[in-house]
Amino acid sequence: MTLEQKIGQFFFPAVFINDTEENIKDMELLIEKYNIGGLTFFHSRASAATNYETNKKIEFNDDSYIRLKQLIVRYQKCAPTPLLISIDAEWGLAMRVEKTPQYPYAITLGALPESESNLVYEVGKQIGLDLKSAGINYNLAPLADINNNPNNPVIGYRSFGENKDKVSKFALEYLRGMNDVGVLGCLKHFPGHGNTNVDSHLGLPILEETLNELLANELYPFIQGIANDVDSIMIGHLAVPALNNGQNTSATLSKAVIEDLLRKQLKYDGLVISDALNMHSVSNLYPQKGQLEWEAFNAGNDVLCFAENVAEGIHEILINATPERIEASYNRLMKCKEKVGILKTPKVSESNLDFETAALLNRRIAKKSLTKIKDTNSSELVLEASKRGTLAQLAIYKNSTNPFFKSLEPELNGKIIAIENEETIYLTYIEQELENFDTLIIALFVPKAKPMNNFDISPVILELLSSLLESKKCILYVFGNPYALQVIPNFNLATGIVQAYQDFPEFQENAAEQLLNDYLCSGVLPVHLNGI
Repeated sequence: MTLEQKIGQFFFPAVFINDTEENIKDMELLIEKYNIGGLTFFHSRASAATNYETNKKIEFNDDSYIRLKQLIVRYQKCAPTPLLISIDAEWGLAMRVEKTPQYPYAITLGALPESESNLVYEVGKQIGLDLKSAGINYNLAPLADINNNPNNPVIGYRSFGENKDKVSKFALEYLRGMNDVGVLGCLKHFPGHGNTNVDSHLGLPILEETLNELLANELYPFIQGIANDVDSIMIGHLAVPALNNGQNTSATLSKAVIEDLLRKQLKYDGLVISDALNMHSVSNLYPQKGQLEWEAFNAGNDVLCFAENVAEGIHEILINATPERIEASYNRLMKCKEKVGILKTPKVSESNLDFETAALLNRRIAKKSLTKIKDTNSSELVLEASKRGTLAQLAIYKNSTNPFFKSLEPELNGKIIAIENEETIYLTYIEQELENFDTLIIALFVPKAKPMNNFDISPVILELLSSLLESKKCILYVFGNPYALQVIPNFNLATGIVQAYQDFPEFQENAAEQLLNDYLCSGVLPVHLNGI
């Protein structure tokens, strides 16, 4: 290859499963003309990175998985050098593709006892197999971020928790599972995105920690990953002034962070990939096309993810970079391509998605992660109230036929009320309906995983919950982000609180089984909650 062709390998532009034929043909020409090294898949333009936050309408397509497979074959056919196909699939292909298996969020896995780390390995393995079935060989996951800021708008549920040892162990198990089935992984977001309160899709987070503080906490999982030969590390769009002479320079554009800290001090010589270069924290810094791509490469990134100015970026790197630097990045990328066996003719996968294995694995995780936060003989209280006829069940943000209530139905006698959305709420009516019931099972299905707008729990719902917690014996089951508990007024007045993390049927059915049989919960809260 010429130097220009080698530089083309560093570019991983975004591609969209549900895109127009015109855009697909344009990408084929780009791949062929510039010897593109890889692609990063998204569901659609409306769902990708910064666009996701703008609430543009996402058109769902039940054939997305089939389209994905077909597009990968198509793009590989026109590639002069076999493409490394990447996707961000932290909790499985379902993060980007409809009708595919979904696995629990990292925060749910973080609730598993450390003795059950084999389940995290299995998640990594199954996600790897699902990706391979589509023709994907590089997962931009898992997070190595330690979530030590409850107000973090973008990490939270995507992190294994706030304990550095557990985050490290579980991230490595997840990686090992993927590696064992031939899929590359990636630790992100170096040097650590957990203690931030700004979403880097939209602005630049700033870490105020010193280097010693980072080495003691945020950097710990990355150091463990380096010791275990992690395939790649993604640099986050976040500033660490202590590492940049007091400047608020994004880590993705900082030689001090990548070359000095990661390469020299931590002795990492694997593949370094930038976070998406279309994210607003960096995308608007340089008006000249290609300048951002050059600055990111010059800082030490080998792969430029979601690069939007391919031709201009290649030109800038060609005229500014040394041949030695180009060769070093090229060799790191080729080593990864060789590891997954694509430098020979890429094979079309003949495997299929395994929904049955995914469901069984989710059931095992549900049982081992269920966390009893507060208990005052909840099961006994519920059964006694059922016998007395003073038990009621309230579902919030789900209908009355949810798997949790359906699983309780054969054993419990009680009135069932469901609030599917705040528009159907009449507080006075609901309070009247519950007037003669002293014991409530409340199933809260948290609407959103992110903390914005109180996880989308409406003020009227919070008012209702507060009133019920003050006046009734309430056993609260939370299907969703555990941080949501903190936005509920008087949540600590609940008679019992059980954290179930996900609303998958397997998690709901397991929660019902636990309530009816009062079995011990082995899950542990992966984060600290105020008031507990």
